[in-house]
Amino acid sequence: MLIGFVSDEYYVALPDTLLEIDGPGLSGPLVVRSTSRGGIYADLTPGPYNITLSKPGYGSKRTTADVVPGRPQQFRLLSDALLGYMWPKWTSAGGRGEFRVHAVEQYHLSLWRYGLQKECIRPLGWYDEHGPRATMQILPDGDFTQTGVRWNEEGYGGSQQAQTLAAPDESGLYYLHAKTLSGRFFAFPWVVAPRAPKASVAVLVSTNTWNAYNAFGGRSNYLNPAGLPEQPIVNARQDLDRYRSQEPFGLWRPRDDAYLPLSFDRPDPSCHVPETAQVSDPIAGRLPPVAAPAEWRLLAWLEREGFAYDLYAEAQLDAGSLPLEAYQVLILAVHPEYWTRRMYQRVKAWVYEGGGRLLYLGGNGLNCEVELDGSAGTMRCLTHLYSRAGEMGGDIDQPDRSFESRLHRTYESEANLLGVVCTETGIMTAAPYEVRAASHWAFEGTMLRDGDRFGATTLHERVPGGASGHETDKRSASSPPGTELLAKGLNPDEGGAEIVCYGTASAGAVFSVGSITYVSALLVDDGVSRITKNVLHHFLST
Repeated sequence: MLIGFVSDEYYVALPDTLLEIDGPGLSGPLVVRSTSRGGIYADLTPGPYNITLSKPGYGSKRTTADVVPGRPQQFRLLSDALLGYMWPKWTSAGGRGEFRVHAVEQYHLSLWRYGLQKECIRPLGWYDEHGPRATMQILPDGDFTQTGVRWNEEGYGGSQQAQTLAAPDESGLYYLHAKTLSGRFFAFPWVVAPRAPKASVAVLVSTNTWNAYNAFGGRSNYLNPAGLPEQPIVNARQDLDRYRSQEPFGLWRPRDDAYLPLSFDRPDPSCHVPETAQVSDPIAGRLPPVAAPAEWRLLAWLEREGFAYDLYAEAQLDAGSLPLEAYQVLILAVHPEYWTRRMYQRVKAWVYEGGGRLLYLGGNGLNCEVELDGSAGTMRCLTHLYSRAGEMGGDIDQPDRSFESRLHRTYESEANLLGVVCTETGIMTAAPYEVRAASHWAFEGTMLRDGDRFGATTLHERVPGGASGHETDKRSASSPPGTELLAKGLNPDEGGAEIVCYGTASAGAVFSVGSITYVSALLVDDGVSRITKNVLHHFLST
C-alpha cells in the first residue's frame, strides 16, 4: 500500500530514504525505502504510526502519521544547507526579532546595515549546542508554504536558548550574516522602520513581492500557486503545470479563490547577498535583481547623494504604521508588484488629497491585489488572469471585457495612480531611454536633448542592456489627464518603458519610470542618476 511520499524543502522527490515504521499490528519495526518518485510502500493496517526518516545529506527526524488508504502522507526532509531568516521579517527601531537559523555545524552570526557600504553593527557570537547537529531545524510535514516552517519551536523551550535581538535605532535595511566553521555563508534581511518619522523621504521595500516569488517549500505565486501536486517533483519540465501548460499565464487560469496562502515564515534565498558582494557589483542570479539585493542599490544611491530616508515594509503601510502624512516623498522601487487594496487606497488618497509626492522607480508595480493576514503571517494573491494572447489582464467570467492588469480586474488599473501600467511588449528585453521632453525640469543640468539616449549601463545581469527593461510600463486609457511623457525606452516592438510625470489638484505629484532595471542603473549611469536626483530635489523643495 502507498502510505506517502518523501520530499525535500522544494518538494523534490527523495529516493532511497530509509524509513523505520512502528505501530499497531507490527511485531517489530518495519524498515522500508522510498522509490525513485519518493513513494513509500508498506503493508500496514490503517491507524497511527511512529516513523523515523533518514537520508544522507538531510536531517533525520521522527514524525507521526495516520495511515489511511487512498490518503498518502507528505513527509518532508530538510537538506544540510545553511539557511536563516528573521521573524518577524520587519520591525521598528528598538523592536525585537528572532533569528531562525538552520545549520548542521556551529556558526557565527553578525548584524550588518546595508547602505552605501556594508557596515558591521556588531557581532552576535557563535552558536552551537552540546547535542550533535543541535542547530539543525526541522521541516513540518505537508504543505508548510501555507503555515510557515515554524523554526525554533521543537526543542527550544528554555529561555536560555532564546535567539532574539533588538533592532538598531537607525532605520534601514539590515542583514544577518551567518558563517560556519567550514566556510559556508548565508545572509538574510531585516527591515527596520523608525520609531517615529525622521526623514522627509519614506522608502517602501517590496516585501510582498519577495514572498510571492519565494518557492521555499515547493510553492510560490509562480510555482504551484493553487496547491502542491499530489506527488513530489521528479523532473520539473515533465511534472509542473508551469511548463506543461500551453496557455499564456496558464498557472493563473483558476479563479481567485483557488490560490492558497503563502507564509512569510520561511527562509528566502532570493534575498541572499554573497559575502564578498559590494553594492557596486553586478546583481547576479535570476531572482535577486527583483528582490532585496536590487533594492539595496537604491538605498546606497540615496546615501551617496545625501538623501536621508526612513525604510518600511509593505505590511507596515497596510497596517497603518507608515504615517504617510509625515512624509513629503514616498519611493517605490524595482518590482512592487503585489499590493493590498488598503495600501493602494492610502497612497492614492495621500497623492490626490494630501499633496503627497510619489516616486515610482520600478516596473510592473501594483499589478495584483493581495490579502494580508497579519495574525497568520500569510499573504494570498488574487492572481486570476484569463489571458488569450499574452495580454496582462482578463477574466474568465467576463471574457469579452478588457482589463489592463489583475488589479484592474479586482479594483482599478494602477495607471490611475502610477500613470503607467505593465504590458506584454518589452518583457525580458532591455534598452536605453530616449528623451522626448528635454525642456522638462527633470532633465535640468543633464545636457540631454530630445532624441538623446541615457540609461545604457546597469548592474542588472539577468536582463542586461539598459535602464528600460525586464518588465516595462506604459501609459494607458487609465492614466490621469495631463500625464506627460518625458522619455521612452528603445525596446523592441514599442515595448520601452515610459517615464511620465503628472500633478494633482492638492499639489501632489507622481514621477514614474516604468522599468524593473531602472534602479540597477542609478549607481553607474550618470543620466539616470542626475534625472532621479532632480526629481527628488524638486519634490522636496516645492
